[in-house]
Amino acid sequence: MPRTIKRYVYYVDAFNRRVGRLVMYMIFAMIGLMLYASASRSVFNSPLIWGVEMSQFMMVAYYLLGGAYAMQMNAHVRMDLFYSRWSDRTKAVVDAITILFLIFFLVALLMGGISSTQYALEYGQRNYSSWAPPLAPIKIIMSFGILLMLLQAISSFFKDLARARGETLT
Repeated sequence: MPRTIKRYVYYVDAFNRRVGRLVMYMIFAMIGLMLYASASRSVFNSPLIWGVEMSQFMMVAYYLLGGAYAMQMNAHVRMDLFYSRWSDRTKAVVDAITILFLIFFLVALLMGGISSTQYALEYGQRNYSSWAPPLAPIKIIMSFGILLMLLQAISSFFKDLARARGETLT
């Protein structure tokens, strides 16, 4: 594989690994928020209007920012009807072909995410709830998470091509 592709794979994998490991700790912030919201409602009789909605936003960020790391670690669910019986080279070829569909989907998703983010920024879009938070921050995070997933999918494509050729990229 060319040196630029090796560098791309190295840097994308390293960045997504750092982001994924950092985002893993968000679960503790979500747990703390939900405990605080629950205690506020039941112990202090003062329910939070923003607790559940904020935890939903945090969960979106958790999943989307951690998706690229999950892809890198092969932690996504895979339909294994025939796959386990194939040789490593056949698996790599099939993975390289199918990931092209994922890349196409992620490009379309990213275009929609960017468009939605621009709209939220331009018009000051807010959520329809009693708290009514601005939606631009979560949409920016969503678009960034989709971008990371797209970059990781391209990295995985290059790794699959290398495996199909009998090489390794790490």
